[in-house]
Amino acid sequence: MLIPSPRRRLVILGTCCLAMILTVMDVSIVNIALSAIRSDLHASVAQLQWSIDGYTLVVASFLLLAGSAADRFGRRKTFQVGLGVFSLGSLLCSLAPNAPALVAFRVLQAIGGSMLNPVAMSIVVDTFPDPRERARAIGIWGAAFGASMAAGPMLGGLLVETIGWRSIFWVNIPFGILALALTARFVPESRADWPRRFDLVAQALVIVTLFALTSAVIEGRRAGWTSWPMPAGFATAVAAAVGLVTWESRRREPMLDPRFFRSLPFAAATLVAVLAFVAFNGFLFLSSLYLQEARGMSASAAGLTTLPVAIALTVCAPLSGRLVAAGRARVALVVAGVAMATGALLLTALAPQTPLPYLLVAYGILGVGMGVVNAPITNTAVSGMPRSHAALASAVASTSRQVGASLGVALAGALAGAGIESAHRPDFAAATHVFFWVATALGAVIAVLGVASTGARARASAARVALLLDAPPDAVSHAHSTYRSAPLLTE
Repeated sequence: MLIPSPRRRLVILGTCCLAMILTVMDVSIVNIALSAIRSDLHASVAQLQWSIDGYTLVVASFLLLAGSAADRFGRRKTFQVGLGVFSLGSLLCSLAPNAPALVAFRVLQAIGGSMLNPVAMSIVVDTFPDPRERARAIGIWGAAFGASMAAGPMLGGLLVETIGWRSIFWVNIPFGILALALTARFVPESRADWPRRFDLVAQALVIVTLFALTSAVIEGRRAGWTSWPMPAGFATAVAAAVGLVTWESRRREPMLDPRFFRSLPFAAATLVAVLAFVAFNGFLFLSSLYLQEARGMSASAAGLTTLPVAIALTVCAPLSGRLVAAGRARVALVVAGVAMATGALLLTALAPQTPLPYLLVAYGILGVGMGVVNAPITNTAVSGMPRSHAALASAVASTSRQVGASLGVALAGALAGAGIESAHRPDFAAATHVFFWVATALGAVIAVLGVASTGARARASAARVALLLDAPPDAVSHAHSTYRSAPLLTE
């Protein structure tokens, strides 16, 4: 692919960021509308969880397939289809007559969303081949990612209070059409040099794994922790996961290439993405209900209360991008982990009348952690891989975020238990404490992974995997034997 002019590269980056903003903001904007949706559609806590997890789980399930489709059929074409389906799903969500219909339309919306973020990132990688320019572009991407996550609750609160909760889906439609027009005009078509074959067995196993695990947590809370949905769901998830690894290890061209995870930085970035989004999305879910129902705030006031998160995400994301571009990914990951752990630790003392300044400080510190963590995740996932694998590698990183988001909402509801069935109950705040203790531990693990995944040994493993993956399919077996015989470098 010919490298576009500097001006056109910026337009392409802006178009990709616009599509990413729509899909990311859609998760956080729905969180602030949960109370209104609960009241208008008479939704249960489980249905509220599924209105979020129905979206994030489907996105997570189909991201890898979307990445492979983009590599084979063309990234621009896949991107355009995703924008169209996402916009249609948004329209239908705004017309949902009941909670089950809303969940169903969120699934359709998610199918379109799965074609956007990983494909957009691979377009960015192709557009900015120079590592330094790419790092700066990823920093801008990270800033847009953080700003969209942060803007969701504030914009959602304003829309819910002035127009109604259905309007949070209307905003996607004009911007989706704009992104379609810009893509058709400015984004060149690109494909992988060696596109992978579709793997329907692996795709089915991914879906079964994710849905069985999340269903076990969500439905197990309602039916009881010792009831049959819990062991059945977990057993199904484990069996499907083992089957997935076994199947993919024997495939010549796997959908989810197990060799990716021989790169220690890539494996660590994947795990960090899951842990960070478990903590953050669980926080968003509980905070929305706490602010509006336990404290009695309006939707706009609740959205405004998240302003420290918005500021921290917007400011810290580009700073983190600069750290990563300067080769200081370790610093970014450690800061992210410590900040997330500190913010969550402060929220373990949440009470019905927690002073607002205390709450704002805790939210801001948690926002710092989330703002800093995204750039090293994205840069590690993409930069350590050959350009021919960019779509698939970024899809794995995006999948990890969505898996974490799904598990975060499911886990938050499960750990809070009956305390959030009616958020007006006096013990609602205390019911959130267990989740925030878990989030504190997750932040500490992120900091540890940041140190462990950025040394010489980790870099050597990434270099070996990149060399292995850059070979054409006919050369894979030879490269694999070379990899196995290569000496392991020490720090």
